[in-house]
Amino acid sequence: MNEAVLSIQKLNKRFGALRATQDVTITVMPGEIHALIGPNGAGKSTLIAQIAGTLAPDSGTLRLDGNTLDSLSVAARARQGLGRSFQVSSLAETLSVRRNVMMAVQALQGSSFRFWKPVNRDASLRKPADEVLERMALSHRADTPVAELSHGERRQVEVACALALRPKVLLLDEPMAGLGPEGTAKLTTLLETLKHQVPMLLIEHDMDAVFRLADRISVLVAGEVIAHGDSDAIRNDPAVREAYLGDDDAQSE
Repeated sequence: MNEAVLSIQKLNKRFGALRATQDVTITVMPGEIHALIGPNGAGKSTLIAQIAGTLAPDSGTLRLDGNTLDSLSVAARARQGLGRSFQVSSLAETLSVRRNVMMAVQALQGSSFRFWKPVNRDASLRKPADEVLERMALSHRADTPVAELSHGERRQVEVACALALRPKVLLLDEPMAGLGPEGTAKLTTLLETLKHQVPMLLIEHDMDAVFRLADRISVLVAGEVIAHGDSDAIRNDPAVREAYLGDDDAQSE
């Protein structure tokens, strides 16, 4: 039986009397997309912060590929193979798409950022960057400054930068946020093609995308996972429908 790539076991976090996460247990298996959904205030942002390392849990354990992450910094978790696409863009807008991805490759290699011009011609950086851009259907935009991209294309570049770090698992923080139907459909198709290369934990409010992409879904309400299952099980779970799916006005955290 395959072992979980990412294992989140009994994670707890309190802010005074508020229990932001309550014994949260989630696993991400090889070759799968595991989606995390929930209403506003469910605790998704707090959980993401604990996984990424920007917030320490009060108790619980995080393991990546069998190795404990609990005491590691954000950078150390990235080096261990925890990739992340941020809800708020962290791209260098004045640089080209290729240069942004090359910077991620350079970070992976641990080389210096000081002398940019020679680095820009470095085949050891350019070749892997171009390979990632091809996987993300962005080769035609390689020389375009990020500032000139559409919102949907920026999302693709963010995922490309995360992939350039060769993660063991990819944490996607609402990648569909702000995308129109066309952009959502395009990114959904791309993520479908990538999941067998890198498993993903997907935090998302677009339920059409979730039901299309997710092999398994966990539903977080008031800091607690109230249901696990595949798309059909989650659609038909009365507690989930009452807490979340029946709320047509749900917006992203």
